[in-house]
Amino acid sequence: MLYRKFGKTNEMVSTLGMGCMRLPLLGKGDPTNIDEEKATRLIHCAIDNGVNYIDTAYPYHGTGMAHGGASEPFVAKALKGGYREKVKIATKLPSWLIKTKGDMDTYLNEQLQRLNTSSIDFYLIHAIDRTTWPKLKEACVGEFLNQALSDGRIRHAGFSFHDKLDLFKEIVDYYDWSFCQIQYNYLDENYQAGTEGLTYAANKGLGVAIMEPLRGGKLAHVPEDVKDIFDRSEVKRTPAEWGLRWVLNHPEVSVVLSGMNEMEQVVENIAIASEAQAQSFTEKELELIEKARSVFAAKIKVNCTACEYCMPCPQNVNIPQNFDCYNDYFMFGKSDMYHWVKPEHRASNCIECGECETHCPQGISIGEELKNVAALFE
Repeated sequence: MLYRKFGKTNEMVSTLGMGCMRLPLLGKGDPTNIDEEKATRLIHCAIDNGVNYIDTAYPYHGTGMAHGGASEPFVAKALKGGYREKVKIATKLPSWLIKTKGDMDTYLNEQLQRLNTSSIDFYLIHAIDRTTWPKLKEACVGEFLNQALSDGRIRHAGFSFHDKLDLFKEIVDYYDWSFCQIQYNYLDENYQAGTEGLTYAANKGLGVAIMEPLRGGKLAHVPEDVKDIFDRSEVKRTPAEWGLRWVLNHPEVSVVLSGMNEMEQVVENIAIASEAQAQSFTEKELELIEKARSVFAAKIKVNCTACEYCMPCPQNVNIPQNFDCYNDYFMFGKSDMYHWVKPEHRASNCIECGECETHCPQGISIGEELKNVAALFE
């Protein structure tokens, strides 16, 4: 496993981090029903092979954004037996639930209990955007972080981000952050913080963790014409390896987070992270990525990463599943996938209440796009 310095923290983190938002489940439909035996094996395998960054958050594997999910308590269980001492835990304060400074203390103290730890190594203010940022400033988020650092409840302060570049720079400059977390992959060079934001944060001394390096798994299963482009390379790699190596090729990146839910994914990603050095791509390889990007980007109809921040829907619409079928239809020509969407979860049940759009980090006009899904499939 290769390691990189994590900005001002001066910690050395594995270039591959274990994301705990998409852990394997027992059955389908209930995100709280984690397959703990399988998920524990995955996490232990990752740690045994050098992964030392475990990423979770308050709502992960929950039934909604207003309540604590099952991910944090599960991580506490999985790290028993000496594994806690081998890793750094990263978790996140639910920014959208904060009204006062006292709220921040309440959630942090609850998370310490849920994670069964006396201190959180990397604590992030979760999913900051234009809606939450003014409220966080009014609640004195800087004072809260200073106190939490001073009393040892957290070791390093950071934030994750889902909005435009100008706001990203404002947030970076607002507080003496040690690190940040942004979405970044070869399709999203100019999306949200993008390459300019990555460089801006790194130049300010922040460590940078990358989420969605494979765009919710989409870059691991590419269309045939994209695969044909990659196959022109003298060095043969899977689409997932191309995607991860592209992110790790950037020296400003400290750690890439992957939501691995199968052992094959863990094994492949560990192998990649044990070899992928910064600035190791050749000019020809970068040209192939550029060609793949242009073909791939033209096929995507809805910019959904299946993060599930939009869920649950009051009308029971499975928004990510609908968009997944819609994109797959245009990218892969698969017209039969919608058959597997239950009638009560289909796009036509949307009443355009707009609740989902207030939580979407991609800024998707979900109501309008669900109309398109219904028109195509229903």
